[in-house]
Amino acid sequence: MTSEGPRRGRLTVYLGAAPGVGKTYAMLDEAHRRLSRGTDVVVGLVESHGRPATAIQVEGLEVLPRRTLEYRGSSFTELSVEAVLERRPEVVLVDELAHTNVPGSAHEKRWQDVHDLLAAGIDVVTTVNVQHLESLNDEVEAITGVKQRETVPDGVVRDADQIQLVDLSPQALRRRLAHGNVYRAEQIDASLTQYFRVGNLTALRELALLWLADRVDDALAVYRRDHRIETPWPARERVVVAVTGGAEVDTLLRRGARIAQRSAGSELLAVHVLATDGLPSAPPSTIAAQRGLVESLGGSFHTVVGEDVATAVVDFARGVNATMIVVGVSRRSRLQEAFSESHGTEIARLAGQIDVHLVTHERARAGRRRLRRSSLSMSRVVAGWAVALLGPVLLTVVLRGMREVVSLPTDLMLFLALTVLVALVGGLWPAIVSAVVGFLLLNWFFIEPTGRLSIEQPENALALVVFVLVAAGVASVVDLAARRTAEAFRARAEASALTAVSRSVLSGEDTAAALVARLRETFGLSAVSLVEDRTTVLATDGPDPALTPKDADVVLTVDDRRVLLLTGRVLPASDRRVLEAFASQVGIVLEHARLSEQAEQARVLEQADATRTALLAAVSHDLRTPLATIRASVDGLTSTTLELDESDRAALVGTLEESTARLERLIDNLLDLSRLQTGSVRPVLRATSLDEIVPFAIEGYPPGAVVLDLAEDLPYVQTDPGLLERVVANLVSNAVRHAPGSPVVVGASAVGGEMVVRVVDHGPGVPDALKGRLFAPFQRFGDTTGPGLGLGLAVADGLATAIGADLAAEDTVGGGLTMLVTVPLAGSVS
Repeated sequence: MTSEGPRRGRLTVYLGAAPGVGKTYAMLDEAHRRLSRGTDVVVGLVESHGRPATAIQVEGLEVLPRRTLEYRGSSFTELSVEAVLERRPEVVLVDELAHTNVPGSAHEKRWQDVHDLLAAGIDVVTTVNVQHLESLNDEVEAITGVKQRETVPDGVVRDADQIQLVDLSPQALRRRLAHGNVYRAEQIDASLTQYFRVGNLTALRELALLWLADRVDDALAVYRRDHRIETPWPARERVVVAVTGGAEVDTLLRRGARIAQRSAGSELLAVHVLATDGLPSAPPSTIAAQRGLVESLGGSFHTVVGEDVATAVVDFARGVNATMIVVGVSRRSRLQEAFSESHGTEIARLAGQIDVHLVTHERARAGRRRLRRSSLSMSRVVAGWAVALLGPVLLTVVLRGMREVVSLPTDLMLFLALTVLVALVGGLWPAIVSAVVGFLLLNWFFIEPTGRLSIEQPENALALVVFVLVAAGVASVVDLAARRTAEAFRARAEASALTAVSRSVLSGEDTAAALVARLRETFGLSAVSLVEDRTTVLATDGPDPALTPKDADVVLTVDDRRVLLLTGRVLPASDRRVLEAFASQVGIVLEHARLSEQAEQARVLEQADATRTALLAAVSHDLRTPLATIRASVDGLTSTTLELDESDRAALVGTLEESTARLERLIDNLLDLSRLQTGSVRPVLRATSLDEIVPFAIEGYPPGAVVLDLAEDLPYVQTDPGLLERVVANLVSNAVRHAPGSPVVVGASAVGGEMVVRVVDHGPGVPDALKGRLFAPFQRFGDTTGPGLGLGLAVADGLATAIGADLAAEDTVGGGLTMLVTVPLAGSVS
């Protein structure tokens, strides 16, 4: 017995480069081969689309029954997962993986059915065309002009155990189409001149090949990882450019892009190493600009952290299976390189089988300075220098008075302790000076012969040399530790500030004004202002802010049009990284505000366009129908050629009255909707009894169609009687139309400080999935043949909102729909 779960089935996908290339035929051919080898293969679902060759291939294979579903009066067949699970074959064929199932199926998509079969341990062989892959949907639409409605997530196909590409040249596929092997005769000409143009087919073929190449590349990476293969396999040209943030990087990136473009399918990758060696890194704005350049060249930008830059670059290159590393000639001078290798030299030494391309540039060998300013305060530096100069003298005086009890080793240890103390107080250079001064004093006063700078005993010379070296080493370590501690505290403060800013920006809480205020508070500035086009002030904080760049102490660029003007003090260079990050966040907030405004405008325009389109479509039918009826009735009544008796005239008059009333209702709803959308509804609220409103809202219906159930002691409501009457009337009209044959009940009850009016019907109801669109205009939910524009509930909801009421829907017990109108009571509204 083992604790392992059931075996998961294997998925084989036949990926078609275009419709008609023969993927289904290839799948069936594979089934026959497996069947001949004794494999239990069945057909779960195969679509032949009327192609004789495909239908012939199905012969000889066991075909499982499909599931039949009824939808909108028609019958459809789908894959029967239950039949496959009951039969439990070794392999099942399921065609068209991206297919959308008929409503009422267990899953929305066929690929979800396939997952159930795989989970049951059944191998599945399926088909899908490249245009149905989710990630390629936009590209396919741009190429062919056709948006694919049925898609499958890339991960479903990418995770398949085997993918077989089924491909044909564009010319061969067009010949197959012209011979009638793909579509019916009446579709051939249109297909050849539209979707199946040579350019379209060539582009689809390239998309399929590139997508499959990525999948093969993933499989190669998994294989190399599983087999612990660290040496690169040059299966595909990958060029890695080392990005340092220097001015020469643009040259390196463009050279790397040219190298990558020499062979199809190559990749350009830029890597920036965040070094932990304590040296200053490039400004975030520079790295952001270089990231943008990489992306514009079609490459990808990566950031890694490493103690050693060269090692980190080479490790990254090996990890992505790179074939070449592009680095620039060092900016160090030859004198500097004499003491330490440049990054380019180290990368070339570590690269192994990866080619290293060294690019010269204008800054090569120009030399660069790495200044390390002390992180200690000025008072500590001054105190350190004082102790370094005076401490050895005072210690010498003390030790000179204790020569009878103190020996030379003790002298050395005490001077060493003094040097460590100086390093703790004042840093590296005061400690080095203290060590040198101590060396001289020890030599003059304590080492024979005293009184001169000479040493007779070799061990004394060795002791002095060791003293100086140990003192310098200890001072360097202590200074570095102090420096790193200060940097850690500063980095933590910067990270905390940037995290807070980023969190508020991402959550949408901060505005540009809030960020300006936070910037002033964080850096202790007197004033900060955000200026656009050097004239328009967008946000300010603090007294007397600078309004032009010439009035500011620091000018920080946000984008091409906007700058931050800082006054109060000139900030040190160490603060510029955080300042630039603040500027970036301000830019993000402004861009987010701009995009939100555009999105809102687009939403309003889209809603107006949808309303206009729906109105035109509805008016073309629903308004013309009563008008046509009225016209026919009037023509009949006024005709001099027809002989009508009284019953005929009465029927025509009744039809005329009914159509006129229907037309009036439609026009009233349209006018109400127009008034609501333009905001011209002006309710007049007053204390009113429901007995003055509801009975008028249900007039005109046949006896028994509407039942009124109102208690006599209901409290008054605060509302506009006329508008509330229209709300209830629309709800009752909608209920009567959708629940014929059963009475509609109108009741009310007071709950807390509100009155709830209920309109209850026992009709078909509305599914939960559609209730969210119940109050949108022109929604009729399957009642496409009945009268009306689908405006009743939309108008009712708008009028209810105008009078301060809430409109909601819930299921009726026993079936149907209950509409709830919640109105404030007269005494509960201030």
